[in-house]
Amino acid sequence: MSLKLKTKADEANLWTLEISISAEDFEEAQKKAFNKIKRRLQHPGFRKGKIPRNMAERLFGEGFLFEDALDICYPDAAQKAIDESELDFVGTGKVDILSIGKEGVEIKLEIYVKPEVEISDYKGLEVEVTKFEVTDDEVQAKLDELRERNSRIITVEDRAAQEGDIAKIDFEGFIDGEAFEVGKGEDFDLTLGSGQFIPGFEDQVVGHNVGDEFDVVVTFPEDYGSEELAGKEATFKCALKGLQLKELPELDDEFAQDAADFDTLDELTQSLRDELVQSKKDEQKNSARQQLLDKLAAIVEAEIPACMIDDEVEKRVRDMEYNMQSQGFGLDLYLKYMGMTIEEYKEEMREGAENNIKVRLALEKIAELEGLEVSDEALEEEYSKFASENGMQVEDVKKYVSEDDLRKDLLVNKAVDFIYDNAVITEVEPKNEPEIDVDSIVDAVEAVEAADEDADEADPEE
Repeated sequence: MSLKLKTKADEANLWTLEISISAEDFEEAQKKAFNKIKRRLQHPGFRKGKIPRNMAERLFGEGFLFEDALDICYPDAAQKAIDESELDFVGTGKVDILSIGKEGVEIKLEIYVKPEVEISDYKGLEVEVTKFEVTDDEVQAKLDELRERNSRIITVEDRAAQEGDIAKIDFEGFIDGEAFEVGKGEDFDLTLGSGQFIPGFEDQVVGHNVGDEFDVVVTFPEDYGSEELAGKEATFKCALKGLQLKELPELDDEFAQDAADFDTLDELTQSLRDELVQSKKDEQKNSARQQLLDKLAAIVEAEIPACMIDDEVEKRVRDMEYNMQSQGFGLDLYLKYMGMTIEEYKEEMREGAENNIKVRLALEKIAELEGLEVSDEALEEEYSKFASENGMQVEDVKKYVSEDDLRKDLLVNKAVDFIYDNAVITEVEPKNEPEIDVDSIVDAVEAVEAADEDADEADPEE
């Protein structure tokens, strides 16, 4: 099996390979093909699976094994020819069988190669990022989050329920004296004042003591998700079984020492401020980098083979399917909700897929033009980092991630850093956000809820 001839086709990025499979190699493939199917062959005078090959060829024709044999030997032959061509292969085109027989096989295979890329003026690209500031309110919010994480739940025994308490209740709902489906709960922890239940419910729990049994009378909103309950008055028979209160620690030096290992509250506060500053700097940098990549896609010149775009689209479909499954949904359900077919979804992704390929090609070309390199030490460091993050041994990671692929990825990352380091980045004042039309948003939400066939939840929760 070998490459016989390679020629450049008229179409951009397309080459034609002529591949020869020798008589000996093709005969070996036919033997394997016959051994796979002979157990299914039967003919008068022979037990099933015992018919000799020469007899089978007389009965079924000399070429009855050719197709199966070609399926066996063609993949290796094509891969060997592609390797021998030393072309930067990215996908296959048409396959023509020129001749096939006992003397071997002659094949013409079209392959697409990575396109030539032209790019200039990639240094000094101009982008804008929004200025930022860290406010005292943002720092306070971080302190409040830390207090929440270090809060403790205490039991309330000496007073009636108040807003902010966590009430453990049993409840059962009735409309016109009849209990309704999904209107019942036991040992339910309800934070009073949270708005978790329909309006008016939590207010009527406030003031009761542990052990009280009482009725809560409420009216379901007109726009409630269940038509059977919308606008109806309901009576919930409730029992208050327990009260708890979330106790937050005082914001003082002792809190800083216990919660975050700082000596003083001022040190903790400054640390949180520094974290917010760094986070916003990172957001700024990511925004600039994304803008730069978008600009690269616009200035790179390359004829992208359709097969590269097809492969990128398929990859995105697989990624989306995996993400949906991790959230408990199937891609088909998502597409149904979006009102799209899989073909329409793929077509919608083509432009983004093509831009992604253009950016990758541009970065690879920039790395080449600028002589960027990835050291062996950096490569090993990345393997170790990946292994540590995924709880694997470095040797196992190397089995799944080839050195060549990882080196290319790291080289692309270096090219991104190069573009960023050589860009002109200007800070601009935040734009005034347009006023939010609350009524329009409400109308849109109501329209979605009305169209949702599964909105038949009858729990007293909103």
